[in-house]
Amino acid sequence: MTETKEAPKETITLSTLKPAPGSRRDKRRLGCGEGYGTGQTATRGQKGQRGRSGDGKQVGFEGGQTPLLRRIPKRGFTNGAFKKRVQIVHLADLERVFKNQKEVSIEALKLHGLIGGRDLVKVLGDGELKRALKIQAHAFSKSALEKIQKAGGTAEVLKA
Repeated sequence: MTETKEAPKETITLSTLKPAPGSRRDKRRLGCGEGYGTGQTATRGQKGQRGRSGDGKQVGFEGGQTPLLRRIPKRGFTNGAFKKRVQIVHLADLERVFKNQKEVSIEALKLHGLIGGRDLVKVLGDGELKRALKIQAHAFSKSALEKIQKAGGTAEVLKA
């Protein structure tokens, strides 16, 4: 009886992973001469839009036909340029971040990463406030105002 020796098994790790032999083909090299079989026009065909360099088309391009977005009627009004954007801060965040302080200003909120940019700031009443804080913001919700006053703090409304 002859014994067959098994080859030692390779352990597979991320650095040793590779596709099975023959499962992947080499990338076709375009425009590298007739010897490759993809020279001259480099699989682009003869002339025409797709045969040119820089033939990329705009989003929504429909082959020269008037695009859908230009065909449908435009109605209504949009006030996007003058829309007031508001950043939200919750009372729970103020309670968590401002443990050792008595005043909360816009600059302090920016410093602690609760807000960013120059948008207006509104304080909402999510969470509980256990300490008296003097909070500055552009707007407060009703529940936030009640909880701030209940805790003995003050809410200062800033001009926009």
